[in-house]
Amino acid sequence: MMLALLFAILLADARPAPNPMAEPEVALPTETEVLRSLPPVSESPLKTSKKAVEPPDLSGGIESPRLVVHKSRREIHLLSGDSVLRTYRIALGLEPVRPKQRQGDYATPEGTYYVCTKNPQSKYELSLGLSYPSPVDAERGLATGLISKTEHDQIVAAWNARTRPPWNTKLGGEIMIHGAGSGWDWTWGCVALNGRDIEELYRVVPIGTSVTILP
Repeated sequence: MMLALLFAILLADARPAPNPMAEPEVALPTETEVLRSLPPVSESPLKTSKKAVEPPDLSGGIESPRLVVHKSRREIHLLSGDSVLRTYRIALGLEPVRPKQRQGDYATPEGTYYVCTKNPQSKYELSLGLSYPSPVDAERGLATGLISKTEHDQIVAAWNARTRPPWNTKLGGEIMIHGAGSGWDWTWGCVALNGRDIEELYRVVPIGTSVTILP
């Protein structure tokens, strides 16, 4: 009995004493616990660079073409129905702001017209003749005494027949969409485009196409 007790005391003395500076053991978190602690992943789509939109091919022609001129923007839009197919830069008359009133005022008209002629041998490359003066212009000219009743009636008759109106009255005429450059307002009242633009426009726009000219 005494020998067993003595042996137990010797074993206890042989064990290393606890180190008061040792750090306590800490249980590592599991993988599941780590994932739960992370912020949620954003589900917003990644931003992608916008691809350049190719302009529509006009080689096959256009269905229901029409033109809209914005004088203040110096732009002409080529449309098919309500869809804008092209936007071209333009130049206007030497008096670009006010609407045309009479012959020799260097102003570009405003209103609704149509293409009444096409000239492939224009001195300004190519040209599309516009049906100015219109019946609206004729009414104004008659009211102000610029034109006679006969001239008024000739303009109205040409409009109804969709032909070229008289261009030799005091209201003026020979308003064209033509080439020779759009860098600055230089025409006598016409709408001028750059060479390639008038070439494309001349090719796809037939006689009778509606042309709206806005301030």
